[in-house]
Amino acid sequence: MPRQPPKATPTPPGQVVLVLQGGGALGAYQVGVYQALHEAGIEPDWVIGTSIGAINAALIVGNAPGQRLARLATFWDRMTQPSPVPPALDWLGVGPLLANAATVAHGIAGFFAPRPNAWQGAQARVGVDQASYYSTEPLRETLGELVDLAQLHRSNTRLTVGAVHVASGQMRYFDSRDTALGIEHIMASGALPPAFAAVRIDGEAYWDGGLYSNTPIEAVLDDHPRRSSLIFAVNVWQHAAPEPESINAVVARQKDIQYASRDDSHIARQQQIHRLRHVIRELKQQLPAKLQDDPQVRELTAWGCGTTMHVARLLAPPLDGEGSAKDIDFSAAGIAARRAAGYADTLAMLQRAPWLAPVDPMDGVVVHDMPRRGT
Repeated sequence: MPRQPPKATPTPPGQVVLVLQGGGALGAYQVGVYQALHEAGIEPDWVIGTSIGAINAALIVGNAPGQRLARLATFWDRMTQPSPVPPALDWLGVGPLLANAATVAHGIAGFFAPRPNAWQGAQARVGVDQASYYSTEPLRETLGELVDLAQLHRSNTRLTVGAVHVASGQMRYFDSRDTALGIEHIMASGALPPAFAAVRIDGEAYWDGGLYSNTPIEAVLDDHPRRSSLIFAVNVWQHAAPEPESINAVVARQKDIQYASRDDSHIARQQQIHRLRHVIRELKQQLPAKLQDDPQVRELTAWGCGTTMHVARLLAPPLDGEGSAKDIDFSAAGIAARRAAGYADTLAMLQRAPWLAPVDPMDGVVVHDMPRRGT
């Protein structure tokens, strides 16, 4: 893709956080986002992801900055599915359909492969570790090769991946700040049933975090201790879209709504909470010094803070002709187009740098959305 000369980038206001949704092949957009940040000299202090977002996050944190783009490129090159029909001969436009059919039938080398015991039928009691249509052992080998666990453990960049505990249905975030993360944590975050089987961590079974919350921004906004942050929230599912008019379009819209995962409501709630924290901070300043030192008052006013969270939201564009199978569109054209879009959108956001503009001191969470495309 064409690259623009890097420009001097102002120092971000606080820690830089990269939040990556799950979305299968749509995760190629995230590669372009990271590339633009990297070329601008911005390396994240914290990367948090779910599903394919967790995989991209691990490839970033689990490699030295100078190797990250190469490892991401290697991974996505391996995910790329060749077209069964040369584009020049695909007059009927059936190439993408055949490529998706090949993915469903044969899997993707280096990612997943059909599981033979799935032929026993959906009622066969094979255990949660085997109850899936595909095996992800190829992904385990790929991650073992491309993610340097020693680098991940010593990295100054924090990594968090989300997964759902199968038995309780509760979301859990595995955080490198608190525990040594391994390949199993990344695998668990991407174990989307019934395609992929649960992955065990400390004997407990976990599934893809996208089942519960595919946009893990709430983990950042609820973090403790709180720190002022510039959060690049990378969304790959469409929050809003025209009404669908076919069954295929209905399924595509259903996925968008499900996996966009309420990040608007999460952010709205956090804006209210952080504003209240700023109110508490201001009220404390109105108290006499002697009263501020009272133990009970100190405990109550500890709920206040002065941190500011800037949320720069990026949204992958829909591609012409994509449908309900867009998340398994691992075609070379699809991956390249999404990566290029992520790169261009992030460059545009960096050039605007809206987080540098003055904000209301009472606002704790400030959202910066992309302008409408074509404007």
